[in-house]
This record gives sequence, C-alpha cells and structure tokens, in this order.
Amino acid sequence: MARAPPAYPDVEKVAAASSAPSLRTARLQTAQGAETVLFLLIMLLSGMVLSNLVEEKANKIIEILAAAIPMDAVFLGKLFAMLAVSLVGVAVWGTTGAAIVLAGGQDGMIAERLAALAPPGVGWPLFFGFGILYFTMGYLLLGSIFLAIGSLATTVREVQTMSMPVTMAQVLVFFLASLGLTETGGTLQWISILFPLSSPYAMLGQAAMDDDLWLHALAIGWQVIWVVAFIHFGAQLFRRRVMQSGPRRERRRLFARLRPQRD
Repeated sequence: MARAPPAYPDVEKVAAASSAPSLRTARLQTAQGAETVLFLLIMLLSGMVLSNLVEEKANKIIEILAAAIPMDAVFLGKLFAMLAVSLVGVAVWGTTGAAIVLAGGQDGMIAERLAALAPPGVGWPLFFGFGILYFTMGYLLLGSIFLAIGSLATTVREVQTMSMPVTMAQVLVFFLASLGLTETGGTLQWISILFPLSSPYAMLGQAAMDDDLWLHALAIGWQVIWVVAFIHFGAQLFRRRVMQSGPRRERRRLFARLRPQRD
C-alpha cells in the first residue's frame, strides 16, 4: 500500500521593499550626488569674490570703504552681497533649465531618474533646506579665504597664481568628504566633519544618510566660528599689507613720540 505524500502548510512569499544594506547603498548615491552638485556650485561661483575685490582695489573703492567703516564689516558685507548674487543666479539658471526641460518633453525621464534616488534620511524638504544652508556656509568659508588672497594681489594674474593652490586643495577637500561617507562613525568621517572647508560637504552627505538633527546644529555653529575667524584674518591682512596700518605701525608711532628729540 503506497504512502500518501506528507501535507505541508502553504507558504506565502512576501517581497521586501528594501533591506538595510540596499537602502544604505541607495542613500549613499544620493549623498554623493548632492556633494558633487554642492562642490561644483561653490567652486564656480566663489571665484567672483576675487575678481570683484581686485577691481575695487584698482579703482581705490575699497580704500574709501575701509576709511569709512571697519574692514571686517566691509569683508562681511561683500561676502553676503556676492552670496545673494550667486543665489539669484542659481535660481534664475535653475528655473531656465527646468523650463527648457519641460519644453523639450524630457520631464518624464528626469522624473523617473529622480524617483530612482533613495529619499534622504531627513526627508526631501529638509534636505533641500540643508542644501541651501550648507551652500551658504561653504561659499562664505571659501569666499573669506579668497578675500584674504585678493587683499595680497594687485593684478588678475597674481590672483590666478595665488588662488590656484586653494582651488587644488578644494579638490582634495571634496575627496575627503566623499571618503568620509563610506566610513560611518569612523575617524575619517569625523575629520571631514571637523575640518572647516570639508564640513559643509560632509554634513550634507550626513543629512542624506541619517536623520539625526543635533549634529547639524553643532556643525553649523562650528562653521560660523571659522567664517568669522577667516574674515577677521583677511581684514587684518588687508590693513597691514594694503592700508599699511595696524598695531605694528601704531606701536612704532608711540615709540617715536616717546623717544627724546635731539636738538
């Protein structure tokens, strides 16, 4: 007599939408893309600060401003003015590019590619807000360094020569922030967050990877401190090298007054 086959319970297959490793890999692509866009925007737009300062030095406008208000305020106002111009330019060209895409009927393909990106850890609305904020901080950090360089240069050729090391260093800074993404919680990631020039890129990538918000508050405060320090250093450098004023010259004048006069 043949045995009846054993009865097995029905098995229901449920396809998982995503797993933790696949979600992390997808968010890593979103973070790398955001860092690349941020790097290109900052590098393309921050150079306007140098050319603007050299033109004002040639026309003696910067010296008139320095005689009227503190040099720190001049540099700070110049940075925020050029930042506003850059934001308006990004908005105008972004709107123009979107209009061209819509007119060409390619909006569906771009929408599919955007939909393929994993949502960032903080969500898309807050992620775009962080993108604007970290663009602002990155622009101010690099622009303040460019202002210090522009205070030492007198011609466009000197500006290009002196700014080339900073531009090459920014590429290394971008690589540092990109490598920090692949080492979550590691030493390299913390170095990229603490180093002021790479901090905006690293923190934008962090916003794509995780949903923690407390680290962003600390990072923004840290970046503001370095912006103030760079602006103050550039202003002091401008006073001593261009205006030829400062504590050293005042000290010499004081010693000259105290020195006994010869008959």
